This record gives sequence, structure tokens and C-alpha cells, in this order.
Amino acid sequence: MREQMMDQFTKLFNTGNDVRTFFAPGRVNLIGEHTDYNGGHVFPCALTFGTYALVALRNDQKIQMHSMNFPDVGIISFSIDEGLAFKKEHDWANYPKGVIKEFVDKGVNLDQGFDVLFYGNIPNGAGLSSSASIELATAVILQGIYETNFSTVELVKMSQHAENEFIGVSCGIMDQFAIGMGKENNAILLNCQTLEYKYSPILLKDASLVIANTNKRRTLADSKYNERRSECERALEDLQKELPIQSLGDLTPEQFEGNSHFIRNDIDRKRAKHAVYENARTIQAVEKLQEGDIASFGKLMCDSHTSLRDDYEVTGFELDTLVEAAMNQSGVIGSRMTGAGFGGCTVSIVENDKIEAFIEEVGKSYNEKTGLTAEFYVANVGDGAKEIK
Repeated sequence: MREQMMDQFTKLFNTGNDVRTFFAPGRVNLIGEHTDYNGGHVFPCALTFGTYALVALRNDQKIQMHSMNFPDVGIISFSIDEGLAFKKEHDWANYPKGVIKEFVDKGVNLDQGFDVLFYGNIPNGAGLSSSASIELATAVILQGIYETNFSTVELVKMSQHAENEFIGVSCGIMDQFAIGMGKENNAILLNCQTLEYKYSPILLKDASLVIANTNKRRTLADSKYNERRSECERALEDLQKELPIQSLGDLTPEQFEGNSHFIRNDIDRKRAKHAVYENARTIQAVEKLQEGDIASFGKLMCDSHTSLRDDYEVTGFELDTLVEAAMNQSGVIGSRMTGAGFGGCTVSIVENDKIEAFIEEVGKSYNEKTGLTAEFYVANVGDGAKEIK
């Protein structure tokens, strides 16, 4: 892959300067969905596919970007000294541009521009966080070429802030955190309110994670993501009039049931119920995994999907069809939608000797019911964003 990218880089930028290689993974969240911006826990892991970048410093203030994933957009150029504003015509490049602005706002002197070529092998729009991956790839590039010394957690926060403020998507911290802090063969139990975290080995015995892409395109900024966030914020405001809590993640299911009548709107109450119960499920699921109780972990994944379907209403026909088809197969321990929803992917735990049949049968059933062709990936859990030497 690097050789192919190097050929393209040389053709595009015609530079003799030193070229460096960086990588940021995609991520999948095993359980704990739509809890991150509600102050709850999540349990994501980094994947071994993601965003690759080749970079060379320039001798002027110009930044030139090209993505092999969007060849028709061409090279996007801008100058550091003319300001870093969001421009619709800059398309995908607004994501790295927002991270560059974060570095400038932190007082980093970007005294030279650079040429960068990106290539991502994350399915675009699949909900495996291609946007956060390119943000973290940019963050480790800037840290590397300008020799800054931000901690990885600071790079994570800067990338999230860029997506919130520059792009205008109210995402929580999970995607950037998993991609920045990923560790091979481990998932991360993260408290999104305090950013306390611990690594937990993925010990699935004779089973593997299988990701299924619905191939129904979804764009986070255009989805009902921000609407769900507002509904939860209203529910929290109602509860805070009666309870000394900072977030929905502060409540146990029992406390929620005893106080849910304070939430005035029925829809807001359903959204808050999911956030509270999903947080509890996530903590319990990690305990079960550490105990080696994969069956209970799988059941909690299924319960998570049911809650996302019925209380949070972010699944939709395609995701529900995939999960239903998965749970009808032998050797499937658990299955759920993962990511923001409204299309995107599911994640399942499947016994290794049943994976081939799983892919064939689930793919066939899904195609018959939706007319779409699902794509399947047996997931390997990798490290976080870094320079590849």
C-alpha cells in the first residue's frame, strides 16, 4: 500500500523532501452506544484498518491535500497565513483543516506548510468512524512534523473539539479516544464524563468479532444524531431540577425508575432511559467479559440493540434486518448495531468454525429482504494513531 501511495504522492506533489508515513485506525464500539455524550461508559476498540497518510514539509506556507478516496475532488490547497475557515468546497478536507486550526489556536507556530496524501480503507459512511480517523491521523502528523509534545489525550480532545466546532457535529469523545488510545487485542472501558479508562483484553476464546456493513449510506451530520442529543439534554435538565447530577450517566437504572416522572416529555424519557440502562449494561458487559462469560456478554449486546431500536429509535430497517438474520444463525453469541445508527454497521460475536456459514447465510437473508449487499469483515483489534517508521 505504501508503494502505491508513494507513486501517487510523487506524481501529485513532485517533491524531493523527506516523506513520512502516519496511520490512524477506525474503531468499533462493542457496547455502550449513545452514552458518550450522556456522561456514561463506552467499550470501543481500534481496528487494524484505517487512514494512512504520506506527508512532506514544504518551503512555504501552503498546505496541499489529496485523498485517494475522493480522486474527483482533486488537490485541495490553502495557505496557513490566510486563515483557516470552514469552506464547503473543501469537502472532506475540512476535517483535517479543523484539526490544523486547533493546533494554531493552541499557539503552535506552523512555520512551514506541507503536502499530504490520505488513503483510507474504512468503508466510507459505514459508521466505523472514518471522520475521527482522519482527524487523529492529522493530529499525529502535526505532532510529528512540528515536534509538539501534546499528550495523546490532548490530541484526542483537540480532534473532538474540531469536529464539534469546525464541522458542527455534536459528537462525544468516544470515537477520537478509541482511535487515539487504541491498544492491540484490547478494548477500552472509558468513562466519558471523567475520561478515566482501563484496557480490557478481548478474550473471546474460540470466537471472533465480525463487522457487517449494511451499505446503507449514512452521514452523521445529516442524521438525527444532534436531535437525540438535544432530547437527552432536555431530560437531564428536567432531572437536575430535582437531583444533584451532572449527567444521565450518574444514574443507576433504579434511580432512574424512581425519578423518571420528573422528565416532562415522553419521548425525552425514552431517550434518557436508553442512556441510563445502556451505561449499566456496558459496565456489566465488561465484567462478564473479564470473567470469561462470553454468553452473558453476547446477551447484553442483544439487549443493547433492542434498546437502541425501541427506546432510542436509531436503528432502522437495514440494521434490524442484519441483527435479526445474525441471531437466527447457529454459533452467534451476540449481535448489535454499532455507531450512530441510521445505517452503518453491526458487530457480532461468532464462533470461529461458523464464520463462513454466518457470512453466507446472513448476507443472503439480508439481500433478499433489503435488496442491498452487505459486506463483512472479521475484525482484528489494533493500536491507536501513530507514525509508521
